[in-house]
Amino acid sequence: MNVAKKMIDLGIRVSNDHRLYCGDLKVSVIGLAKASNVDRKAVMATISSVLKDEYLSIIFKNIIPAGTLLKNIAQNLGLGAIEIETKKDNNGILAEVSGFLSFKNVGIRQAYANDAEMEGSPILTIITEISVPDNLIKEILKIEGVTRVSIY
Repeated sequence: MNVAKKMIDLGIRVSNDHRLYCGDLKVSVIGLAKASNVDRKAVMATISSVLKDEYLSIIFKNIIPAGTLLKNIAQNLGLGAIEIETKKDNNGILAEVSGFLSFKNVGIRQAYANDAEMEGSPILTIITEISVPDNLIKEILKIEGVTRVSIY
């Protein structure tokens, strides 16, 4: 399971010839094993299991990396970042926050929500064209289901 989760997290796909790729970059079995805290045999077993299972094969052959999340470098690029933690099973939070940002004339460069099934608490990260006004925290915290807001 550690290997499969790491493959999804990093956008690593498997090919019919049992090779691993992140986009068009070949990924070593040993590298994935180290990143997954398992030995290379566990990675090879995962690849074999995935390719034998029709459902899993379709998924893991078609994974595409999502690209760079700008959160950790937003300030260096002159951008803003908002991190919003929510309760599970909440809908419409991205729509409400983007409405607040639009009203304040703050453009969105990137939005990313982690997979609550894989990582626990749902966290929505929004990268903005400019620094986000501090007073927006109170408005976002009023949205039903929002439990925490951080602005970077």
